[in-house]
Amino acid sequence: MSDLSKYFDHNATTPMSEEALRVWHDTNSSLWQNPSGLYREAGGAKTRLEECREELADELGIDVPERVVFTCGATEANNAVIRFLIEESAKPVAISAIEHPCVEAAALPWIESGRVRVIPVDPRTGVVEWEILSSWVKRGEVSAVSAMAANNEMGTLQPWLELAGLCGDHEIRFHTDAAQWIGKLPAAQLGECDFVTGSGHKFRGSKGSGFLILPDDEMGNAFHGFVGGPQEEGRRAGTENLPAIASMVSALVELNQDLSVDAMEDCSNNRDEFEAALMRSFGVELIGANAPRLWNTSMFVLPYERNVKWLSRLSRDGFAVSTGSACSAGKGNPSKVMAAMGLDFEAMGRVVRVSGGWDTTREDWQELAEAFDRVSEDLAPQ
Repeated sequence: MSDLSKYFDHNATTPMSEEALRVWHDTNSSLWQNPSGLYREAGGAKTRLEECREELADELGIDVPERVVFTCGATEANNAVIRFLIEESAKPVAISAIEHPCVEAAALPWIESGRVRVIPVDPRTGVVEWEILSSWVKRGEVSAVSAMAANNEMGTLQPWLELAGLCGDHEIRFHTDAAQWIGKLPAAQLGECDFVTGSGHKFRGSKGSGFLILPDDEMGNAFHGFVGGPQEEGRRAGTENLPAIASMVSALVELNQDLSVDAMEDCSNNRDEFEAALMRSFGVELIGANAPRLWNTSMFVLPYERNVKWLSRLSRDGFAVSTGSACSAGKGNPSKVMAAMGLDFEAMGRVVRVSGGWDTTREDWQELAEAFDRVSEDLAPQ
């Protein structure tokens, strides 16, 4: 897709930044050796790998770089964390009802046995029900909590810092999937969580790159994801993808340098104007708009016809939007996120997610609103 002004699926994946692409090419050309090798050139790759670890730790407010474990993405990291938390204790692990499919699927086999509890969310806001969760934690009924920082479908922000504090006060583990938060909002306090997972391609880095942050007390313990090799201090087997890792870290450093309250407010206002235009034109039901959201995300229920009809017509006009999570879109399965928000199956079939990027302008959002208006005229009941 050459015209990024019409690309509105940034929550699914982002184009690599010029700097990240340059770093990927340079690293792939000059440091392609295996970082685990014992010869001089491999030592150069190992040194660059550890520099990336330190840089990423700095961006996330982590004082101990060894907490960072590089992975191929958030899906791998989330699977490893959820499995570890469930196996670590006989008590249940509490997981929010609106997690990404890779967390949900990892937890699913354990729900019937009671080893996993699902934290309900307020259907008006999409935020976890604090009173229910805090009662479980305070009574010592759960061994760990997993709640994403920002939802990938509707953009709702969870109070992850407060949740980390609640869990810390009661000496239980806390994990947040920060794949959608990082690169969009300030990330310097994420190090206060026990476990953090992220993915490079969500913030203009390379695909095939991600990370897992471990708690300090796991530095010398038996945590591991993939097995079969000594890489990442034995915590994740497999040769590290240094070009992708270096690209990911450079992309995050670049984004965080430009992160400002004014820029986020401007982007949020552009999104809000887009939603207001749709409401005036043909009316939509906004999802999760009663709580703080990512500045780039809008999810809504269309008034008529299935979402795929809207998407196909928008695609003909060059616009890229989504029906929801790219990891579940098109599968025909009901979204757990939408169900948690109280939508029935018919309404789920009319849901669209729009997610812009840092370079998406006010004019781009307005053009998308005009395109939706044209489609509405085409599909409106006669």
